[in-house]
Amino acid sequence: MPAPLDDLDRALLARLGDDARTPVSALASALHVARGTVQARLSRLVGTGVIRRFTLDLDPEVDEQAVRANTLVQVSGATARTVAKAVHAIPEVRALHSTNGKWDMVAELHCGSLAELDRALATLRGIPGVTNTETSILLARL
Repeated sequence: MPAPLDDLDRALLARLGDDARTPVSALASALHVARGTVQARLSRLVGTGVIRRFTLDLDPEVDEQAVRANTLVQVSGATARTVAKAVHAIPEVRALHSTNGKWDMVAELHCGSLAELDRALATLRGIPGVTNTETSILLARL
Protein backbone atom coordinates (compact mmCIF):
# COMPACT_ATOMS: atom_id res chain seq x y z
CA MET A 1 0.00 0.00 0.00
CA PRO A 2 1.55 3.34 -1.03
CA ALA A 3 2.11 6.02 1.60
CA PRO A 4 -0.60 8.69 1.77
CA LEU A 5 -0.15 11.62 -0.59
CA ASP A 6 0.83 14.96 0.86
CA ASP A 7 0.16 18.44 -0.57
CA LEU A 8 3.37 18.42 -2.64
CA ASP A 9 2.48 15.03 -4.16
CA ARG A 10 -1.00 16.29 -5.06
CA ALA A 11 0.37 19.49 -6.58
CA LEU A 12 2.91 17.50 -8.59
CA LEU A 13 0.22 15.09 -9.84
CA ALA A 14 -2.04 17.99 -10.79
CA ARG A 15 0.71 19.59 -12.89
CA LEU A 16 1.51 16.26 -14.53
CA GLY A 17 -2.20 15.78 -15.21
CA ASP A 18 -2.17 19.02 -17.19
CA ASP A 19 0.97 18.02 -19.13
CA ALA A 20 2.85 14.82 -18.31
CA ARG A 21 5.76 16.04 -20.47
CA THR A 22 6.56 18.99 -18.22
CA PRO A 23 10.31 18.94 -17.53
CA VAL A 24 11.39 18.19 -13.96
CA SER A 25 13.12 21.58 -13.75
CA ALA A 26 9.89 23.38 -14.72
CA LEU A 27 7.93 21.35 -12.17
CA ALA A 28 10.47 22.22 -9.48
CA SER A 29 10.27 25.90 -10.33
CA ALA A 30 6.46 25.94 -10.36
CA LEU A 31 6.26 24.05 -7.06
CA HIS A 32 9.08 26.08 -5.42
CA VAL A 33 11.17 23.03 -4.52
CA ALA A 34 14.51 21.62 -5.62
CA ARG A 35 14.80 19.62 -8.82
CA GLY A 36 16.07 16.66 -6.78
CA THR A 37 12.94 16.79 -4.62
CA VAL A 38 10.70 16.53 -7.67
CA GLN A 39 12.80 13.72 -9.12
CA ALA A 40 12.67 11.80 -5.83
CA ARG A 41 8.91 12.29 -5.56
CA LEU A 42 8.37 11.11 -9.14
CA SER A 43 10.52 8.04 -8.54
CA ARG A 44 8.53 7.20 -5.40
CA LEU A 45 5.16 7.78 -7.08
CA VAL A 46 6.14 5.54 -10.00
CA GLY A 47 7.79 2.94 -7.76
CA THR A 48 4.78 2.61 -5.48
CA GLY A 49 2.32 2.43 -8.38
CA VAL A 50 0.60 5.75 -7.74
CA ILE A 51 1.68 6.74 -11.26
CA ARG A 52 1.07 3.64 -13.36
CA ARG A 53 1.98 5.00 -16.79
CA PHE A 54 2.53 8.10 -18.85
CA THR A 55 0.28 8.23 -21.89
CA LEU A 56 -1.03 10.36 -24.74
CA ASP A 57 -4.34 12.18 -24.79
CA LEU A 58 -5.03 12.61 -28.49
CA ASP A 59 -7.50 15.06 -29.93
CA PRO A 60 -10.35 12.88 -31.25
CA GLU A 61 -10.55 15.07 -34.35
CA VAL A 62 -7.10 13.79 -35.38
CA ASP A 63 -8.45 10.29 -35.97
CA GLU A 64 -11.95 10.78 -37.34
CA GLN A 65 -12.31 7.04 -37.94
CA ALA A 66 -11.88 6.20 -34.26
CA VAL A 67 -14.95 4.79 -32.57
CA ARG A 68 -15.35 5.64 -28.91
CA ALA A 69 -18.03 4.17 -26.68
CA ASN A 70 -19.11 3.82 -23.08
CA THR A 71 -20.43 0.43 -22.02
CA LEU A 72 -22.43 -0.04 -18.86
CA VAL A 73 -21.81 -3.48 -17.35
CA GLN A 74 -23.93 -5.45 -14.90
CA VAL A 75 -22.38 -8.42 -13.11
CA SER A 76 -23.81 -11.27 -11.08
CA GLY A 77 -23.17 -11.80 -7.40
CA ALA A 78 -19.65 -11.35 -6.07
CA THR A 79 -17.88 -11.65 -9.43
CA ALA A 80 -16.98 -7.97 -9.80
CA ARG A 81 -13.23 -8.36 -9.17
CA THR A 82 -12.91 -11.29 -11.56
CA VAL A 83 -14.97 -9.49 -14.19
CA ALA A 84 -12.95 -6.27 -13.76
CA LYS A 85 -9.70 -8.16 -14.29
CA ALA A 86 -11.04 -9.76 -17.48
CA VAL A 87 -12.42 -6.45 -18.79
CA HIS A 88 -9.06 -4.74 -18.19
CA ALA A 89 -7.46 -7.42 -20.40
CA ILE A 90 -9.49 -6.26 -23.43
CA PRO A 91 -7.08 -4.00 -25.38
CA GLU A 92 -9.81 -1.60 -26.51
CA VAL A 93 -10.82 -0.79 -22.92
CA ARG A 94 -9.14 2.50 -22.02
CA ALA A 95 -10.66 2.85 -18.54
CA LEU A 96 -12.98 0.98 -16.23
CA HIS A 97 -14.95 2.54 -13.38
CA SER A 98 -17.19 1.14 -10.68
CA THR A 99 -20.53 2.87 -10.39
CA ASN A 100 -23.78 2.77 -8.44
CA GLY A 101 -27.35 1.99 -9.36
CA LYS A 102 -28.44 -0.70 -11.82
CA TRP A 103 -25.00 -0.92 -13.43
CA ASP A 104 -21.86 -2.10 -11.66
CA MET A 105 -19.18 -0.77 -14.03
CA VAL A 106 -18.63 1.63 -16.90
CA ALA A 107 -16.02 0.70 -19.51
CA GLU A 108 -14.58 3.34 -21.84
CA LEU A 109 -13.71 1.77 -25.20
CA HIS A 110 -11.62 3.19 -28.02
CA CYS A 111 -11.64 1.25 -31.29
CA GLY A 112 -10.37 1.70 -34.83
CA SER A 113 -13.66 0.72 -36.45
CA LEU A 114 -17.20 -0.43 -35.77
CA ALA A 115 -16.11 -4.01 -36.49
CA GLU A 116 -13.40 -3.69 -33.83
CA LEU A 117 -15.96 -2.30 -31.38
CA ASP A 118 -18.28 -5.22 -32.17
CA ARG A 119 -15.46 -7.73 -31.44
CA ALA A 120 -14.52 -5.96 -28.19
CA LEU A 121 -18.16 -5.95 -27.04
CA ALA A 122 -18.54 -9.64 -27.91
CA THR A 123 -15.46 -10.38 -25.80
CA LEU A 124 -16.78 -8.28 -22.92
CA ARG A 125 -20.23 -9.89 -23.06
CA GLY A 126 -18.65 -13.35 -23.08
CA ILE A 127 -16.90 -12.83 -19.74
CA PRO A 128 -18.36 -15.17 -17.09
CA GLY A 129 -20.28 -13.08 -14.58
CA VAL A 130 -21.36 -10.36 -17.05
CA THR A 131 -25.15 -10.49 -17.07
CA ASN A 132 -26.06 -7.39 -19.08
CA THR A 133 -24.48 -4.50 -21.00
CA GLU A 134 -25.63 -1.30 -22.62
CA THR A 135 -23.38 0.63 -25.00
CA SER A 136 -23.51 4.23 -26.17
CA ILE A 137 -21.27 5.23 -29.07
CA LEU A 138 -19.81 8.70 -28.61
CA LEU A 139 -20.46 10.72 -31.75
CA ALA A 140 -19.09 14.23 -31.29
CA ARG A 141 -17.38 16.16 -28.51
CA LEU A 142 -19.48 19.18 -27.56
